[in-house]
Amino acid sequence: MAEELALDLEELRQLQSIAKRPRIVSLLSSEIHNLEKLSKDAASEASAQTPAPAMKMPATTPLNYVTLSSFSWDQDSDKIKIYASLEGVEQEKVETVFKPMSVDIKFHDVQGKNYRCAIPKLNKEIIPEKSKVVVKPTRVIITLVKASKGSWLDLYYKEDKLKPNLDNDRDPMAGIMDLMKNMYKEGDDEMKRTIAKAWTDARSGKVADPMKGYR
Repeated sequence: MAEELALDLEELRQLQSIAKRPRIVSLLSSEIHNLEKLSKDAASEASAQTPAPAMKMPATTPLNYVTLSSFSWDQDSDKIKIYASLEGVEQEKVETVFKPMSVDIKFHDVQGKNYRCAIPKLNKEIIPEKSKVVVKPTRVIITLVKASKGSWLDLYYKEDKLKPNLDNDRDPMAGIMDLMKNMYKEGDDEMKRTIAKAWTDARSGKVADPMKGYR
């Protein structure tokens, strides 16, 4: 369309240059004016439809985090409080992910570093929507609201090593022996002496049941 308008304008201007009668010159001038306006509108429309070059987004560099593993904690029947010494934290730069059985907290741009405190599996369940992080001038306080009241033995989940594995396909005595081995490994010197004596007596035939050595 733009090329056709340009050709029409060129021809009209040539006619205007050779026209003699005032009325014809006026008509040609008016038509030239109209075509010039159409030509400008067409050029503007074409420019608006031309897509802008796509901007290249800079590649995102993965953030490095310093593990915040040194902290203290206490509890009451309703909640756990974790205290970590960290100066220069800004509340709006704290990223928290609370889940029923895990915690992942990131502290960004703390004196040029990023810190992270994560507990991948808690000892017991918490209520995520009620848990929070409070920033103090020289430390942060992480409050975990317990899903059920009671005392936690530890923050981290630990499997019960003293629980015997009594599978249906196994001899029950094998589960008891596993229990004794775990008790020997985890016990104090007195417990170890008692269990060792029970094993010795069982092997020598003095005690039929290994458990009798320390019942």
